[in-house]
Amino acid sequence: MEEEEGGGGGSEEAALLGQHRREKKELQAKIQSMKNSVPKNDKKRRKQLNEDVAKLESELEERHKLELLSLSQKQSTDTEEKKAALEKERDERIAEAEIENLSGARHVESQKLSLILSQRQLQIRHIPSDGHCMYRAIEHQLKERNNNVTLTSLRHQTADYMQSHADDFLPFLTNSTTGEMYTQGERDIYVLWFKLQHLES
Repeated sequence: MEEEEGGGGGSEEAALLGQHRREKKELQAKIQSMKNSVPKNDKKRRKQLNEDVAKLESELEERHKLELLSLSQKQSTDTEEKKAALEKERDERIAEAEIENLSGARHVESQKLSLILSQRQLQIRHIPSDGHCMYRAIEHQLKERNNNVTLTSLRHQTADYMQSHADDFLPFLTNSTTGEMYTQGERDIYVLWFKLQHLES
């Protein structure tokens, strides 16, 4: 249904542009007729004719601009109304989900976990999902224990461990295209890529 409405907006604009083209052609025909009716040697009437032509062209151009602007504003308003309706619907769904979650298993589990953590004077710490979150979480915990290991160091240690225990990781290193396990060369490239990821953050 939204596609039809969106398509309708496009067809409205196309229709308006088509109408504008017709009106320009009609005006040109009218101007030509006006020019033909005034003798070329009648300078006074020719001057007046040129002024009238300029006025007609200017008025038509101005009207076309206003019509396009009006259509654009209408489409913009329609889009904003649709967006507002979608946002309202989304907010309602979120509110419903939050109400359901209060009695859901996940919420109950979260409450239990929070209670256990608070009894141990611990808390859940949010780590941004940036491709390094596992390492950042480990880094954070190690820093809490005065171990200043870095993300880069953790990545290198992990890559070195994976390389020295390749057989343990082979089942998990597969070519996403073929589904086959990595060859030695592919595995080496992966481990190198794995080590260098910190450079892109």
